[in-house]
Amino acid sequence: MSPIESAVKLEVVDAPGQPHPTPELAELYRGLEVESLVPLWTEIGDLMPGAPDSSAVAHLWRWKHLLALAERTGDLVPVGRGGERRVLALANPGLGGRPFATPTLWAAIQYLKPFEDAPVHRHTQHAFRFVVEGEGVWTVVNGDPVAMRRGDFLPQAGWNWHGHHNVSSEPMAWIDGLDIPFARHVESTFFEFGPDEIEQRESPERSRSERLWAHPGLRPLTQLGPAAATPLLAYRWEHTDRALDEQLALEAEGYTATLEPGHAAIRYVNPTSGGDVMRTLRAEFHRLAPDTRTATRREVGSSVFQVFDGGGTVDVGGRRWDVERGDLFVVPSWQPFAAETAEGLDLFRFSDAPIIERLDLDRVEVEGTTP
Repeated sequence: MSPIESAVKLEVVDAPGQPHPTPELAELYRGLEVESLVPLWTEIGDLMPGAPDSSAVAHLWRWKHLLALAERTGDLVPVGRGGERRVLALANPGLGGRPFATPTLWAAIQYLKPFEDAPVHRHTQHAFRFVVEGEGVWTVVNGDPVAMRRGDFLPQAGWNWHGHHNVSSEPMAWIDGLDIPFARHVESTFFEFGPDEIEQRESPERSRSERLWAHPGLRPLTQLGPAAATPLLAYRWEHTDRALDEQLALEAEGYTATLEPGHAAIRYVNPTSGGDVMRTLRAEFHRLAPDTRTATRREVGSSVFQVFDGGGTVDVGGRRWDVERGDLFVVPSWQPFAAETAEGLDLFRFSDAPIIERLDLDRVEVEGTTP
């Protein structure tokens, strides 16, 4: 036996598809255990199922409960070196207590009190912030202060210095999305502390990244090469809202402009390439007009949704929930998802689709269509 004890434990069983139990087979299994070997015939059902069988489960987190707990942490938990952020991560009940929303995605609520700073650091994991309510916080990315307001999507690629400061007299909460579980699984993570103080404390209306990149269809001639991640640090709500409204208006005028009747959607893209904002994360926004139901879809890869506005009902993997503003829910890989609304429903979504697509593992099944 090696200095590290083998974790392999094999049992001779009399079952279909398994070799007939004999003393010789038991002796073979003991030899495999010693050498830390596992025969495929005992594991093939788990390793190669007929369809994706996610360890994550469909689950819903109520925003009003998350926000109340985040506010409580503001009274009890300081922000500073060590903890770095006042963050509560969504822990999927199917993932054994790990702070992961899905096997590849991290989602959390972050809370910052009035006139408070979250320290500067950087990490190789890609990240974004999405604001469901409030304003008053600036995130400072490589010295560029970026305002955070309701409806804004703020991506930030890995290994960029970033800190946050609240310049208002009110607290603010938002959701963070990262690829932490994926990066951890492939053992690729690095982390580094930055300066103890945020050096750039301005609070401009528009960040430098917006002044350079937030002009639709236009790009600076000084930066023509494609960037691996978006250089635009803020996708503003007024642009998202207008784009969704125009899709529904064009549909009403008889043009094919929506994914399906009453279902408008946009994807946040990298202005240098037209691709996803980051190599591991896709972000979208979906708007359902009143009295709309989507087709049921199944996709390889997992997603996290947050209700931005309105209300409705979602069906995920056999579960059914009424949802309202701020609520978050998970759609695990290959579990059916549909949504319906009487009043209208706005949904922010992020997923691991870029990873799945780059590996040619993507597959989508839509109710009423031929795969």
